[in-house]
Amino acid sequence: MSFSWARVGAILRKELRDYRRNRFVVGTMAAVPLLFITLPMIQLIDANVTGSTAHLSLRIGLSLLYMLVIPVTMPSVVCAYSVVGEREQGTLEPVLSTPVRREEFLIAKALAAFVPTLVIAYVVFGIFLAVAALFAHRLIVSAIYAGPHVLVQLLFTPLLAGWAIWVGIAVSTRSTDVRVAQQLSVLGSFPPLVIVALMSLNVISESTALAVGFAAALLAFDLLAWRVVARMFDRERLVTGRRA
Repeated sequence: MSFSWARVGAILRKELRDYRRNRFVVGTMAAVPLLFITLPMIQLIDANVTGSTAHLSLRIGLSLLYMLVIPVTMPSVVCAYSVVGEREQGTLEPVLSTPVRREEFLIAKALAAFVPTLVIAYVVFGIFLAVAALFAHRLIVSAIYAGPHVLVQLLFTPLLAGWAIWVGIAVSTRSTDVRVAQQLSVLGSFPPLVIVALMSLNVISESTALAVGFAAALLAFDLLAWRVVARMFDRERLVTGRRA
């Protein structure tokens, strides 16, 4: 049976419908962006523009770093629920009893978390830039666009989300408890963010070449991860509780 995007689309639509009915998912997608945009905007507006350029760049980097937590935290929590949560509710077996391939199932699950995360993260970043343009000092606005800050946000948002999604799905596939899966998923999603944080805070000298190189490594991981997770996906164990 060949790969079918029609089956992927069918599962994707089911996932998005389930998201709208699930208070946990809706709450996560609403609360996480609000939590991680409020403090950055306050820091940006109150930033001291009379200090050194390095200090100002550090404040801007710290403010923008908060928003990169959104594409890490939000999909990791949602994807941790994606398999083990359905298994606990008894809705996983009917899906896996259909002719859908495991690769199709996993890609649909990933897209269901990736698309809303990307939309929300970019909207939040757009709000941040609008607030900065309206209320922050002009030197701060110039500093935001002068360095690679905007490039880092646009480039790493989908890549960090991809990492978090595949880690979350892998953990959810192997876990038997939703709460444990969420804790492990969030923990496993943060390592690449640490490197981005070191770049944003000037601990590692940031440059366009370094950002692009690290982005390429993350992209390679994201492209390879779905095949690795597919090999971990034991259909019979998830349905019957026994290994194939």
